[in-house]
Amino acid sequence: MLNIETFDNVRGGNVVYKALSHPLAARALTRLAETVGPVALFDPDGIAGPLLALCPAFEVEGLYVQDTQAIGQIRTGHVARALLDLPQARVRKVLLAAFDAGRRAQHLQTLLPPGAELVTLDAVKLPEDWLSVSRRYLEPRNFATNFVFFRDDERFATRLTTANYWAGYGAKEVLFQHILFDQGGQVLAEWAQKSPTGPGGYVVDSREVRARFGLKPFTGQLFIHAIGVAGHDVVKYALDTYATDNGASLSCTHDANAWPAARFAGLPAPRADERVILWVQNSHGVPIPAGDLALDRMGADAPVALEEEIPPFATRALDVAELFPDLRWPAQLEVRAGRHVVRPRYEVVREGRTRIAHVNVERADLRPDPEIKALHPSMGRGYLLPFPVLPRGRFRTFALPTPMVEAERDMPLRLDVFTPQGEKIAEKFLGRLPRNHECAVDLDDLLPDGALLEGGHAELVYDFRDGGEADGWLHALFRFEDRANGHAAESSFGAHIFNTLMVYKNEPQSYTGKPPGLSTRLFLKLGFGGRESFCVLIYPASAPWEEHSSTDLELYDANGVLLETSRIRIACSGSKLMRPDQHFAPAALRAAGEAGYVLIRDVTCRLFGFHGLEDEAGGFSLDHMFGF
Repeated sequence: MLNIETFDNVRGGNVVYKALSHPLAARALTRLAETVGPVALFDPDGIAGPLLALCPAFEVEGLYVQDTQAIGQIRTGHVARALLDLPQARVRKVLLAAFDAGRRAQHLQTLLPPGAELVTLDAVKLPEDWLSVSRRYLEPRNFATNFVFFRDDERFATRLTTANYWAGYGAKEVLFQHILFDQGGQVLAEWAQKSPTGPGGYVVDSREVRARFGLKPFTGQLFIHAIGVAGHDVVKYALDTYATDNGASLSCTHDANAWPAARFAGLPAPRADERVILWVQNSHGVPIPAGDLALDRMGADAPVALEEEIPPFATRALDVAELFPDLRWPAQLEVRAGRHVVRPRYEVVREGRTRIAHVNVERADLRPDPEIKALHPSMGRGYLLPFPVLPRGRFRTFALPTPMVEAERDMPLRLDVFTPQGEKIAEKFLGRLPRNHECAVDLDDLLPDGALLEGGHAELVYDFRDGGEADGWLHALFRFEDRANGHAAESSFGAHIFNTLMVYKNEPQSYTGKPPGLSTRLFLKLGFGGRESFCVLIYPASAPWEEHSSTDLELYDANGVLLETSRIRIACSGSKLMRPDQHFAPAALRAAGEAGYVLIRDVTCRLFGFHGLEDEAGGFSLDHMFGF
């Protein structure tokens, strides 16, 4: 397990981690460790652990602290000594483990060993033109970064789509810096690119990158850093994988979530005619040691390790069958990632088609919450996990609940099914699903043949009729299959309380402020290369809310210019399958271009959505949308 702290749901992200793990900082730390030789390490803020985990090349003579209560404690294998003992250290360099260290550095001058020189972490700061807020280095907006699974070869290309949504928070000019790593972790290319000054669309296509830099086929990861941001430090995007060999593959997935975690869950086992490949992408400038990453059959607590080192920033395609050759769908796996990777992608290969999706962070901080069983009546049905039921004339829809908390032992669940008009037409009590369950619900088993031919949606909810526990972190994987050609897509997400004025803890969740979150801002990219975009918008309601939504569809071009607006209404507990060409004029869509997008805006309620693409060959993709 890598000795770092990344993110928790109370304090948010750890900026020190971002500052130490940034690829430019990783290079600078390695150079610093090579030049300073043995050092006395003064650790005033307790960051020696992540510092030495992310740069173990430092040769530490001793670790020194100011806090008298910390003296004698073991930190990263060193017994903490009193700072007043520093003059006796036999070193020529003292490393002050702090950024913006000017005042502290002055205080240390009289304590330096004879002839010793003081160095600080200011030596590994990012260049000033990489910073959004130069006056304070450890400002979260200085580290608006993320990783992207990025591939371009004879069969597939990848395409990142996002928008300069920071313009809505007052950002004047946003610049994206990019570092592209190949499969072995070596840098293939580095470049900067401006985003539109307004809330315009932003696209990075692997085919264009490969042509621009004259690259050979590659599979690796793209590091992206947004500079000049305002409002928040999260880089969100949609990622499409599409065939370049006239093949039938098409899929989309969500952003990587920029924080490495100890465990991820929701990795499906393959069917007998499938391969499931987990793309392990090292997020750090240090290797993943052999045996540090493992897979475990969910609920078995018998992990099987990958006995192979993965170099810094490298990519390893791990076929699930390498470690679990006999495990089959609907069994699922847990990824014991040891905080080495951000949320990884997995790829399902079947009959010449491939689809890509992501696992989710499995939380270690949650415990069963007995109050969920007795929520205030104003919370109605409480936590809901909505998902589309695609038009059943063409598609099958499956739901596989996925344990997403380390302490979770059972999941007492019910499935409710709704028409687009918000009428509940079916329900099924799933029971108290154990952690190692294999319950994948086929909606065909719940509904008669003529139901939801044009689609609808369903919701997983807690149901305690037979007892059980809940933690509020209910997740599931959703799979959609074309009945005729076998093409499939899948997505996963977690539950929230939706559209209640009363609040329970941090629910109903808001995008940026305090709960309740009762408005909508969802991003829908437009199609490209002959592929057309669509989305399924769901109006989930834990308790009765507005009878219909008042949802505006705003069409923007690549420069952030609003071209057209269209109003739609969705029934409470209903849904709508929306295609841009049904709501905007052809001329407006042409003017928006392939980097344009639709902003789905509603100030009366919180909607949830899934977006995707369709092509003329019958391929499609589907994943949950992001909001901002």
